[in-house]
Amino acid sequence: MERLADRVILLWGFRRALLAIFAGALGALALPPFSFVAALFVSFTLLVWLMDGCASAPGTGILGRCRASFVLGWLFGFGYFVAGLWWLGNALLVDGDEFAWALPLAIFGLPAFLALYYGLATMLAGLLWSEGFGRLAALAVSFTLAEWLRGILLTGFPWNAIGYGVMPIPIMMQSAHAIGILGVTGCAVFVLSTPALFGTRRGLATGVILSVLLTCAHFGYGYYRLNQPLPTDPKASDTPFTIRIVQPSIDQARKMDNREREAVFEEHLSLSSHPPKPGQRRPDIIVWPETSVPFLLTENRDALSRIADVLSDGQVLIAGVVRAEGARAGQPTRYYNSIYAIDDQGQIIGASDKVHLTPFGEYLPYEAFWNSVGIGNIVNMPGGFTAGSTRSLITLPDGRLLYPLICYEAIFPDEITPDVNKASFVLNLTNDAWFGDTPGPYQHFLQSRLRAVETGLPLIRAANSGISAIINPHGDILQGLDFGQKGFVDSTLSGPYVSDWNSFTRNNNFWLIFISLFLIAVISRLGYKIKLN
Repeated sequence: MERLADRVILLWGFRRALLAIFAGALGALALPPFSFVAALFVSFTLLVWLMDGCASAPGTGILGRCRASFVLGWLFGFGYFVAGLWWLGNALLVDGDEFAWALPLAIFGLPAFLALYYGLATMLAGLLWSEGFGRLAALAVSFTLAEWLRGILLTGFPWNAIGYGVMPIPIMMQSAHAIGILGVTGCAVFVLSTPALFGTRRGLATGVILSVLLTCAHFGYGYYRLNQPLPTDPKASDTPFTIRIVQPSIDQARKMDNREREAVFEEHLSLSSHPPKPGQRRPDIIVWPETSVPFLLTENRDALSRIADVLSDGQVLIAGVVRAEGARAGQPTRYYNSIYAIDDQGQIIGASDKVHLTPFGEYLPYEAFWNSVGIGNIVNMPGGFTAGSTRSLITLPDGRLLYPLICYEAIFPDEITPDVNKASFVLNLTNDAWFGDTPGPYQHFLQSRLRAVETGLPLIRAANSGISAIINPHGDILQGLDFGQKGFVDSTLSGPYVSDWNSFTRNNNFWLIFISLFLIAVISRLGYKIKLN
């Protein structure tokens, strides 16, 4: 290990750059559908040794070291994001060749931009770099800060945060309930970097002990929480509640074809009308995916009547729709990516609009500029979608509340507000058919699944082409349909469950970890400077 570390530390020029890109790309193997966590250990071990090379470069001042560290982090991030997000280009090919010219921007341009955050992380880590395990703490703190910024700046894009790579199974997911995805990321970077100490030996014993303690806490809390009873509301009715998720698996190009609208609608109705399997209860609610109704439902009374014909007494349909709001003086019609709750009379009894829209997909930031150079939305909607002003919970006839997250919103932990404590379920409608059978739908599913763990509520997830599932508050999949499967699943939940979501406690736990790692990094850096002097 020491000889290998020395060779990596002394690399320079093209070979060094290539190894940094390779290290980042290798780390993406820890993400779904591969979930090969060991890849991140190799990835961050190489990054630490490469950072050692920046810190020990002779004849460079602080600006030179900052520049070298930033470039190194950018190369690492570029490899990570290209390998983890290349599938985004698939969305540009759905509508023929209209957006094919933008493939390089999706496959390489977005990763090049996102890599700036990792460049910032390594630059900040370089300022706190020292010997021993302190430099691992510096890297952990800096990556945590970079992931936080990535989640909020320019509307945010926290997809594939490092922490997701160490949570492939429920026992490894529960830490997110206690410290959030950022807390998991910080601890993960420290642990993942620990093998680097075997190559340099300095601080090995202390670093390994801390890493083992963090790993034991990660698995220990997972074991503890999985063996705790799920919290329920003793005052509420414990009547079982049955959910049917419809997954039509309709090709996205077909969904966008106006000639196919009626056929697409009828396919949803057909899957909804199947009787339950022997021994199973009739569904209380039937859930369709995002934008499953391929026309404006409020302008098609026959469609509402058809829904009423399919629903049995007391059943409710939850469907993803496009909602139109009439034009006002001097303003065009506004369109919303929405959810409707429709009762057995064909009446719309609840609605919720998407609050956090997808840039370049549902709306164009700085639209006038992009239009002037001939760039429009991927979704062909006049003027794009309009963001909802508030997130409205959906109330069912029996009084249960659904906390809605539409598609992309499920990747943002901060989209969860205290209103979730009123809800009985988290509802996530999505349409991942845009991305085909690539890693994208599997990555999206993991991030959505973590929202169930964080909130302590069951998650109902309906996706056009998959992955659809009903997930309990521990992240266990109760029933589901894999990508590309056409059909439906019914699942009965007892309860009612109540959320134990508490942002105050979780934030306090996170800050305790963050400050501890920061102090380790600062104290190690001060000791290192004293030693140099």
